[in-house]
Amino acid sequence: MNNLHQSYSRQQGSQEEQVIYDYFLQHIRTDTPGQLVEDFRRLFIEGRGFRDIEVYTALEKIIKRKNNEYQFNHFFNRCCHILINHWQMDVQSYSAIPELIGLLENLAPPRSGYQSAANRVRYLVKNFTQCEDNVKLQRLARVINNRLNPDKSDLVGNLIHRYPYLYNHCLLGDESSQEHQQTVRKIKTQTEKRFEVNLSRYVTYKVRLAQISRSPEVAQEKSRIIRPVKNPTLLKDKELNQALKHYMGTVDGGHTYKSLSNNFLTHTVHTKTFGRYKDDLYEYIFTSLDPKYSKGQFNKNLYNLLQNTLPECNNQRPTEFLMLRTSSQLMNFLVVENGKKPEHYVFVDMISNMGVTRTMGLLLKVVLVSGKVKPYLEKRFSILFNHYESFTKDGVPWLVKSLENLQLAFSVHFGKVDLSCLKQVKMR
Repeated sequence: MNNLHQSYSRQQGSQEEQVIYDYFLQHIRTDTPGQLVEDFRRLFIEGRGFRDIEVYTALEKIIKRKNNEYQFNHFFNRCCHILINHWQMDVQSYSAIPELIGLLENLAPPRSGYQSAANRVRYLVKNFTQCEDNVKLQRLARVINNRLNPDKSDLVGNLIHRYPYLYNHCLLGDESSQEHQQTVRKIKTQTEKRFEVNLSRYVTYKVRLAQISRSPEVAQEKSRIIRPVKNPTLLKDKELNQALKHYMGTVDGGHTYKSLSNNFLTHTVHTKTFGRYKDDLYEYIFTSLDPKYSKGQFNKNLYNLLQNTLPECNNQRPTEFLMLRTSSQLMNFLVVENGKKPEHYVFVDMISNMGVTRTMGLLLKVVLVSGKVKPYLEKRFSILFNHYESFTKDGVPWLVKSLENLQLAFSVHFGKVDLSCLKQVKMR
C-alpha cells in the first residue's frame, strides 16, 4: 500500500466511504484519467450506471445515512482530491483536473418529489457546489487550466494563477488533507519560480537595451540580435520599471527598504518597554508617508491605533507576541479587517493619495520588521481578492495593480531572483 493510500485510510470516516476511496486509489494506478473522469461522472453526476456494483451500493448507504450535508461535502471533497492529488504529479494528466472539476458546473437540478438514490446524489452534489470547498476547487481548476490554455477572461477571479501568495488562503481550507496541501505548495513553488525566471529575463533584456542605447552606431545592429522578452506582469513597462526601482532602490534618506528595516530592528532590540516600541514603530511608518497625506486624518488614526493596541502591556518588554500582534493590527487597519467586514477605505485612500507602489512599500516596511506577519498580509489580500472575484479587471484597476506590486515586492525581498544588474543602468 503506497503512502497516499495509507494516508487516506488513516482518515477514514466509515466503511462505505473507504470502499469508494479505495476504488479510486486502486484505479488511479491502472486506469487513464479519462476513464476515471467518466467513472466520477457516472457515480456522482448521473448517480447511476456505475460499473462496480459494490461501490455504487456503498454510495447508496452513504447518502441514506448522511442527512448531514456537511458530512457528505467532506466525503465528496476528499474523493475529488484523491484524483487531483495524483494527477498533479504528472504533467500529462494535468488537463484531467479542470475536466473533473468542470463536471460540477451547470449541473441539472434534482427532480422534485423523487426519492431515488440517483436523485439524492444529484441533490447532494448540487448542494456541494454552493459551499466554500467548491469555490476553492474552481480556483484550483483556473490555476491549472491557465498553464494549459492561458485565460483571456476579463474577470479578477481568473487572475488567481498569477498570485501564488494567495494560494494558501484561496485554495486551501481548514480541513484540507495533507496531500492537498502538498499539491498546493508544489504548484505555489513552481509558480513563484516561473515568475522570478521571467522577471529576471525581462530585466536582463531591458538592461541590455539600455546598455546598447549608449552606443548609437551599434545600437541598430545589436537590437536586431536581442530577442524581445515580454513583460511578465499586468503593469505597463513604465509602471513595472518604476516599481522595481522603488522596491530595490533608495526611498527614505538614501536608504533601501532593507536597510531601513535593519536599522529599526537594531535600534529596537534594546527598547525596554512595549509602549516605547510602538512609538518607534509609528516613527518608522511615518517616514514613508507622503507629507501632504500624513498631515490629514490618517496620521491621527494611525497613532491612535498603535496607542490603543494592548495598552495594558505598555510597561512590559516588547516580546515577539506583542510585536506580531501590533503588526497584525496594523494590517487590519491599513488593508482590510476580515471577510465578514471587508471595508477597506483606508487602503483605497492611501492608494488614491500616495499611489499603489508607495502604498505597497509601506506594507512591505511592516513585513520586513516582523517576518511572521507576511502570511497575515497575504490573508488580507485574499479577502480583497475574494471580495472582488466577480468584478472585471477594468472595474478595480487599483486592486490589480496592488496585487501585481505585491508580487514584485515579495519576489525582490523574499524570492531568489537576482536583479542586481538593474542597478547598473537607468531603465526606461
